[in-house]
Order: sequence, then C-alpha cells, then structure tokens
Amino acid sequence: MMALRRVTCAIAMALTLAAPAYAQPKKTPTPPAPAAAPAADPNIDVMFGAYQRGAYLTALGEATRRAQQNDPKAMTMLGELYAQGLGVGRDDIKAAQWYKLAAGQGDRDAIFALAMFNFEGRAGGRNTADGAKLLEAAAKLGHPAAAYDLGLLYLQGTQGTPIQQDFTKAAVLFAQAADAGNPEAQYALATLYKEGRGVPQDKAKAMQWMGLASVAGNMDAMVEYAIGQFNGDGVAKDEAAAAKLFLIAARRGSPIAQNRLARILMAGRGMPADPAEAVKWHLIAKAGGAGDPDLDAFAATQPAAVQDAAKTAANKWLSTMAALQPNK
Repeated sequence: MMALRRVTCAIAMALTLAAPAYAQPKKTPTPPAPAAAPAADPNIDVMFGAYQRGAYLTALGEATRRAQQNDPKAMTMLGELYAQGLGVGRDDIKAAQWYKLAAGQGDRDAIFALAMFNFEGRAGGRNTADGAKLLEAAAKLGHPAAAYDLGLLYLQGTQGTPIQQDFTKAAVLFAQAADAGNPEAQYALATLYKEGRGVPQDKAKAMQWMGLASVAGNMDAMVEYAIGQFNGDGVAKDEAAAAKLFLIAARRGSPIAQNRLARILMAGRGMPADPAEAVKWHLIAKAGGAGDPDLDAFAATQPAAVQDAAKTAANKWLSTMAALQPNK
C-alpha cells in the first residue's frame, strides 16, 4: 500500500519563478525603439537564486526583508529555512508561525507545509484530521503534491479523519496531480487504470500514464512499463526497448528489474545472450530478495570460469552500491 511521503524542499522549489523571455526586435534599416520590457523583480532573483545556490544566509536576509513587506512567498521561504535548519537553527515553532502567516494569505505551499507538520507532529502533536483539511485546501488551490497525498488518504481510508476509503475520489485527485506532472501520481493513476479501481479498467491508459511516470524517473513505473513493453500488454510489444528500460532500473537498484534483466540475458531476447551477465544480475537480484529457481539452475550449469566472473562482478556491484548508501 502506498504511504504518505514528504518531498524535501518541494515547497521552496515549487516557488521558483523563471525569468520571462522577450522577443528580439526585427532587424530593419531604421528599427523603431522597442517598448521597454517590464523589469524583473530583483527580489525574486536574489531570494530564490540564493536558496538554490545554497547561500541560505542571503536567502534568509532577503526573505526577512520581504516578509516585513507582507510578502507571503517570503514568509513561506522563512518557514522552509527554519523547518530545514538552513542558514539558521532548526526551529519548528518559528517555521509553523511563518507558514501560518503565509497560509493566511492563501499561499498553497505554506498550507501544504502545515499539513505535513500536522501529520508529522512537528510544532505540536500529530493531528491527522487537521492535516487532511489542510491537504484538501492546498489541493483545491492546485498543489500537485497535496492532491497526490490526499488521494493516498482516500485510497486507504484514514482513521482520525472524516476520510473514508473512496477509490473514485482517489482517482480524481491522482489525475489532478498527474496532469500537473507529478510522477508518483502518474504511477498511482496508472495502477488504478490497470486494476479498474475508481476508474474503468483500461490497460492502454494505464500504460500511457505508466510511460509518463517512467520517463519522469519513477522506478516502479519503469519496471511495470518495461514488463508491458516486453509482453505487448497495453502497449506495443518491443522487447529491445523493454530490455533497455530493465537495464536502467536494474542499475538503479530494482531487484525485480535485475531479475527480469537476468532472464533476458539468459534467453537472449531483447539483447544478446550473455551467461556471465545473466548470472551476475541474478546474484544481485537474489541479494535484494528476488530469488529465481530457474536462474539458480541456469547458473549451476555454467562453466566455473563464467560462475567465478559473475560472482566477482556481482560482489563488486553490491559493494559499490553499499558504499554509496548514506551512513545510518
């Protein structure tokens, strides 16, 4: 079952504004003077630019100055800086205070942040009922992550809130977030179409959304889309494209993709057969919990040189991945 997750720094990043582009005047012998372009707000460049560069003290100073001018975006930025302890000591109470000021002016990012504070019990006890209300408010203002998280609540049904399990409402909310480009929502919506929950079962639509989520980097979607491609289920059959996608997901650490890749390399479908690589990926998948008796039997029939090469390569890959994991 999918669970709520918090997108680190999504609030501040969602506020980033792109500088407008202006068309160049046509080149003529005597060009008329072009109309003056509206000046970009330097405050936006300074505050958000500083945040993105990691110059948090500068962002803090600019946000503080703008908050004194009653700027809700600056208030939300201050909330984020205090919530994350960036440029200032972490202080959930101050973060919540700034978020509430910004939320009072209708800032959807601040409302979403307050919802997460309620679910996580920051700046007070956990309050899922208030958290759900805030998610609903942020979702109505078009916040993609809020719509996705609220959809998860309806998907499961949530104790302590008025939200009962409702697949139809979940599908509507996932669609809202998916249309806004949220890859987790795209994957969730694809799953509902695949299973026919909350929406009519439609494998073609399921694969369309699965493909979009895959392109956006959702690893579960990559695996399911590759399975669909390999089998021609809901999408045109393309074993070579599926094999490439399995390889990407396998390298990113998906045991399921590693297992499917090992089978492809064993059979030589979608890419050339390679017994050593097949055994290597089988060993890696097995270490991740995706055992496979057929591949065990295949590995046992390989020459000692192939088995040794595969074990050496698998151990190297596993040790490299372990070294890249953050210290716990």
